[in-house]
Amino acid sequence: MKLRSQISIFNVITRLLLIAILVFALPMLIEHVVYKHIDKTLLEKKQKFIHNLGQAEINEFLNESIKSDTYASFSVLHDEFILLSKVGDKPQQLTSVYIDEPRIIEGQQDDYRILQYAFNYEGNAYALEIGSSIAEITELTFMIRIFTLVLLLVIVLVTFLMDALFIDYLLKPFYKIIDTKIRRVNDPESFNFTDIPSHSTDFRELDEVLNQMMRRIDNHFKQEKQFIANVSHELLTPISLLKNRFENLLQHPQLDDAVADKIVASLRTLDMLRKIINNLLLISKIENNQFRETEAVSLKNLVRNVMEEMEDRIAEKSLELTIDFPDDVVFEGNRTLLYILFHNIISNAVKYNATRGLLLISTRETAGSFEISITDSGQGIPDSEVVTIFDRFTRIDQLQEGQGLGLAIASSIARFHRVIISVDSKVGRGSTFTLQFPKV
Repeated sequence: MKLRSQISIFNVITRLLLIAILVFALPMLIEHVVYKHIDKTLLEKKQKFIHNLGQAEINEFLNESIKSDTYASFSVLHDEFILLSKVGDKPQQLTSVYIDEPRIIEGQQDDYRILQYAFNYEGNAYALEIGSSIAEITELTFMIRIFTLVLLLVIVLVTFLMDALFIDYLLKPFYKIIDTKIRRVNDPESFNFTDIPSHSTDFRELDEVLNQMMRRIDNHFKQEKQFIANVSHELLTPISLLKNRFENLLQHPQLDDAVADKIVASLRTLDMLRKIINNLLLISKIENNQFRETEAVSLKNLVRNVMEEMEDRIAEKSLELTIDFPDDVVFEGNRTLLYILFHNIISNAVKYNATRGLLLISTRETAGSFEISITDSGQGIPDSEVVTIFDRFTRIDQLQEGQGLGLAIASSIARFHRVIISVDSKVGRGSTFTLQFPKV
């Protein structure tokens, strides 16, 4: 997952957690504040009622108490009420208590926040209740929760879009560095040392470090090229001299047969050593991108040229050859290397094939690639060895001649041309090597 996606997901999760906390905590906080306000209002009304309590109120209460033992006053909308009750002649301890309970006023029941206060007046004990309706608080809390949820969701959506745009803006230099200086670079000589502008010191430092690293790599790359050239000269030249000397010795008239056989064996050893060195040098040159000449190569003609060279070996094994290559494909690459690629794979298919076996070369075109498959009916490759057949000096059959470098060279050439090699093999049934060429 990309960094921008991880940051965006983290921001969304944190905001959703914040929403969950606010949706549950904010109504509780508002409810607490509202209750505090109601309690304060009830306390002020109580103090005002007690402060203004006089004989007129008591017389009115006494007149009402003829009918009942209480004096009640309530608003038209039933959102407030005052209830004064006589509780006896014994003095009461002055106390104030807040309770929440339902009350029925004129046949209508509502929930009230009630202040209960006991006091004494002129030798009598009274109980005062002042209530305020809290029915609207529940509705208000519910509306606040809905409003808060919608508002916060809108905020999350807007901030997510803003974060995404801002993160893209911040990471744009980073992805430009990746694309320009890493993904598109195949060798140090094609590296772009131009500084990538960025507002972040971290990305500027990354750009600078990449430039420094690539300069060191370029220096080592040039040293390796020089080393390969020196090795090519220093190793192959003595081998050529020894070969010439041995060939001259073979022309000596007094040379006996035993010595001649040893010289011939030495010549074969020198020839094998020369091939190994040339193959290793070829792999090194390919991996160091020293083959730069490219041209439009007809893959169909290239395969036909390889098969013409293999005619004698195919006939020697009496192989049944089938080439299913109806359409030609032109590929941009190094013709010499592509020839070696096909030659090494087809050569292995012939070498390890069974006598009177089958050799099939077929093609398949997909949306983004062109595939060429080489199938044989040989002994096949065990699963444990399939993963190592492209390693250097790996030989499938130790009885067969070779240095185990053919497929290693093919693998290096394929990587050089961005060609994908896949292997499908069954022991005793043969192998299929598929070359997937990218379309231009």
